[in-house]
Amino acid sequence: MATEAARAVLTVDLGALADNYRRLRRLAAGSEVVGVVKANGYGLGALPVADALWQAGCRSFFVAQLEEGRELRARLPEARIHVLNGLPVGTEDALRAAGLIPVLNHTEELVRYAALARRRGERLPAALHLDTGMCRLGFGRAELERLDRRLLEPLDLVLVMSHLAVAEEPDNPLNDTQRARFEELRALLPPAPASLANSSGIFLGPSFHFDLCRPGVALYGVNPTPGRANPMAPVVTLEAPVLQVHEIETPGTVGYGATYPTRPGMRIATIPVGYADGYPRSAGNHARAQVGGRAAPLAGRVSMDLITLDVSGLPAETVRPGSMVTLIGGPDGVDELAAAADTIGYEILTRLGSRFARRYIPAESSGTSA
Repeated sequence: MATEAARAVLTVDLGALADNYRRLRRLAAGSEVVGVVKANGYGLGALPVADALWQAGCRSFFVAQLEEGRELRARLPEARIHVLNGLPVGTEDALRAAGLIPVLNHTEELVRYAALARRRGERLPAALHLDTGMCRLGFGRAELERLDRRLLEPLDLVLVMSHLAVAEEPDNPLNDTQRARFEELRALLPPAPASLANSSGIFLGPSFHFDLCRPGVALYGVNPTPGRANPMAPVVTLEAPVLQVHEIETPGTVGYGATYPTRPGMRIATIPVGYADGYPRSAGNHARAQVGGRAAPLAGRVSMDLITLDVSGLPAETVRPGSMVTLIGGPDGVDELAAAADTIGYEILTRLGSRFARRYIPAESSGTSA
């Protein structure tokens, strides 16, 4: 369609995503590997992502919010769905009606959920989050030691979990400190399956795997082992058409702030993607795109709807209005853009905008290998 041809195209390779899940499952053999699909599947579409993971054998999922869990429940009625943000006031009945499992983060949530269980006359499944060093969510040692254990009686404790702060730094001693704290804190609770490892935590080795691993960003192709070769298959490609090519005849500058000087003979290509689409403004003058397999640097600042590339070093016949430019692509595409923007791959993915035409490559036709 003509309207589609004029837009940037975000391609999501669901086969690569499923392969990444299987890779992580092999690496964490003996543990259940679940799918973290919060924030709309890290910006890629929670429902198609969850479908692909389900087909690959994933049966448990984590979301952040009640509404995310409701949407996923409607799609996967048999899945186990955990809600990381716990039990905000007033959500108890809605969460139970959707068959979701809250990750309870403090005593007040536990009190309300236990009261719901008693009121309904049934044992309700729950997970408990222990704070071992993140200081965001979870029971700390003092709170856990004060806890009235009778609050747990009407609940089915299906998981005890914590979260690693520096798992992407394998030599950081905080990893072992958190693991030891986790062992100490969960010993204060009734026996239950345990979970500590996120994406990078899986690569810290079997002592971090426990009963369940919770990969998120690694599923989507972001490197969970910074500084080493990316062990994950690329999932995301972002391409956009050239709108215009400027043949520079007199010295000048490009874009807002006049930060990129031009000289006669240069060529500047304009692309219809900007920070309104989630392409980070901080990537201006730092990131690179690919045109026909060759790199072209961003020229000037990123604006709301447009970016500009210096294509002076590329053959003129390869960069014309309608030519496609790759803004994210290849094994480290997300990480490379994140580095250029001085951020992380998580932010790049979750900010991907709604104006892109989205194309999903089904798992069975992706051609990737497990």
